[in-house]
Amino acid sequence: MKRLFYKPLLAATLLLCCWGCKENIDTSARYVFTSDCVMTYLEKHEAYSEYVRLLNLTPISIRSKSTVGQLLSARGNYTVFAPTNEAISKFLQELYEEDPTLLSSPSWEAFSSDHKRDSIYKVIVCNSIIDAGDHEEALMTNGFPPESGNEFPLSNMNDRKLSVRYRGVDSIFINNTCPISLKERDILATNGVIHQMERVIAPKDVTASLYLQEILDQEKEGFLVMAKAIQACGLMDTLSKIRDEVYEDLYLKGQIPEFVHLYIDGHFPNGDNWTPRHRLYGYTIFSETDEFWRAQGLDPTESSTTLLPKLVQWIVSNHQYADDDVFTTDAPYDIPTSLLYQWTTYHILPFRTPAERLVFHRNEFGYDKSKPLARTIPVYEIYTTMGKPRLLKIYESKESEGIYLNRFPKLDNGRTTVLREEYCDPDKVGCFVDRDPDKAILSDIINCCIYPIDAPLSYNDNVRDNLAKQRLRFDGMTLFPEAMSNEIRLKLSSDEKNQDVYIPKTSTYNYFENMQMNDQTTFIYLNAYGYNWCNLHSDEMKAKGRFELTFKLPPVPRRGTYEFRYDVLPNGDRGIQQFYFGDDPNRLPAAGIPVNLTKGIGSMNVGYERDGNDEDYNIEVDKRLRNNGVMKGARSVTADGSSGDIERNRDSNLRYIIVRQTLDPDKTYYMKVKSVLDSEDKEFYMDYMEYCPKEVYDNPETPEDVW
Repeated sequence: MKRLFYKPLLAATLLLCCWGCKENIDTSARYVFTSDCVMTYLEKHEAYSEYVRLLNLTPISIRSKSTVGQLLSARGNYTVFAPTNEAISKFLQELYEEDPTLLSSPSWEAFSSDHKRDSIYKVIVCNSIIDAGDHEEALMTNGFPPESGNEFPLSNMNDRKLSVRYRGVDSIFINNTCPISLKERDILATNGVIHQMERVIAPKDVTASLYLQEILDQEKEGFLVMAKAIQACGLMDTLSKIRDEVYEDLYLKGQIPEFVHLYIDGHFPNGDNWTPRHRLYGYTIFSETDEFWRAQGLDPTESSTTLLPKLVQWIVSNHQYADDDVFTTDAPYDIPTSLLYQWTTYHILPFRTPAERLVFHRNEFGYDKSKPLARTIPVYEIYTTMGKPRLLKIYESKESEGIYLNRFPKLDNGRTTVLREEYCDPDKVGCFVDRDPDKAILSDIINCCIYPIDAPLSYNDNVRDNLAKQRLRFDGMTLFPEAMSNEIRLKLSSDEKNQDVYIPKTSTYNYFENMQMNDQTTFIYLNAYGYNWCNLHSDEMKAKGRFELTFKLPPVPRRGTYEFRYDVLPNGDRGIQQFYFGDDPNRLPAAGIPVNLTKGIGSMNVGYERDGNDEDYNIEVDKRLRNNGVMKGARSVTADGSSGDIERNRDSNLRYIIVRQTLDPDKTYYMKVKSVLDSEDKEFYMDYMEYCPKEVYDNPETPEDVW
């Protein structure tokens, strides 16, 4: 019997009903059930006759002669936002009014070429369908996102992400401007669901640079000051990049393998590991608003020639830099030594991240997947910004009531309490990130999201000092901006092509710029959606073969003594690897002796004991383990947030202290791992890493917390 897996749309509407008003609205008659497949249902209804014609004319891809109409007649799990005949007619009228050179009148016969007409077919058809793959479970993840402005977990057939917008009690829009019919929605077919659209979904290929240029040309207030700063810093060309065309060409020619056959750990019986279809570029901009700048006495509409020197003077006067920074204040601004360049690039991350992926909620302590909006313990991500490598912390907790940049609250992080914010001093609150789709730019730009912030953002002494006083835990996937821009990391899908992703060998194409591997390494990312593994966010990275991999690491915030740690979930499939660490990737010194990834902390002769009721004794056990170069796992990481095992309580999970040495924020550090076994079958494994300053790990008054 087929499950009714589209209840998330109804649930989202019900949530809105609860939030928006007190009236009880009857939704019991909303669902329409049909025994037809998607295509048959559309063919039976005259309102979709033009859409059906286009489905039968549009090929699935340039590699296939099959049409999308044939696809929707086959077994599968599809979400179809079907435009009516009237919607398509209106779309042609809009095209004609916008560009009369494209078509001489609002009709299909009026296009200037068949190629241009066929491209519009594809726009209408491929933007309207999300294919959830072969697994019915994967289709469940296409349930409508719970918050306005969030994107659907999977891309449409045009490789674009669609967002949802809730307005009022029962009005739902796709990409802000395309309303779903109030009556003809949730039509459950045998191979998917249909929602009638009153307007064609046709997102434009507007890049960040084009969007910002339009702001400049029209002097449109909102982010006008930021647009002028970005232009002056010579970043417009960078922000115009959409995808790596070299990789695209190699993939289409078959020189990038579509997948490899790699049997891993018994979890993937067919062994197919899929290669990314694209290598997209992306950016995330956090920006003070023009309203903020007016309050500071700056006029956003003033000429850049006079405005930007005033902006630089404001940065200097308000000490939005660190005392040991070296910079110039005069033009030109498009050089790394320019203060404006340093300040502006710190506002930009080198990947695109939508509102629901600024931080991740997956398996942290106490998190319940059935209540996705209920926050529990604080979570954060550590990223490296554009320009000179610097750290940016993105943070959210139950108490913060939103997402902040560089927030440093006082935490209740005791050994027997549940991690939470106690309070946050005014000078440590950080910048609130506004995700309201009325203010943030979320779906208007193909390669970027722009978020307004409520306070000035800079890498000043206060930020660096606070970062240098805390343990900095970063997921291995944060090293790779490509993983975010290409929707590889933590994709909410159990479909095989999204679960275990093969990254081409460096000699074939350097897909992850911050990772190099030898030709004996086969590397995959395991999304592990639904597997409840006891890793940070559940996911992990693996490789097989006589592996040798080198990773470029984030910078440290201050010069000082740090421990660099590496988290491990050992088992018999792992290998034995030698670590190397240093600032010259070609001459990295070995860090200690080889590490046996097959042995858990409980099977090592290091004095391990599981936590008991005597906390003083538990602390002594922790000290004994540290003396042997290892630590228990983190208490914050669980197998399943609401009920699963805690990493700290498992006798398999552990953290290795790889090095303990002085690190410099102006140097770039690398970690290399190399197999010491003559084996093709043993695995490399990586989850998360940590920089921990001496002030934290060797603090006699406040020992390092267990979280």
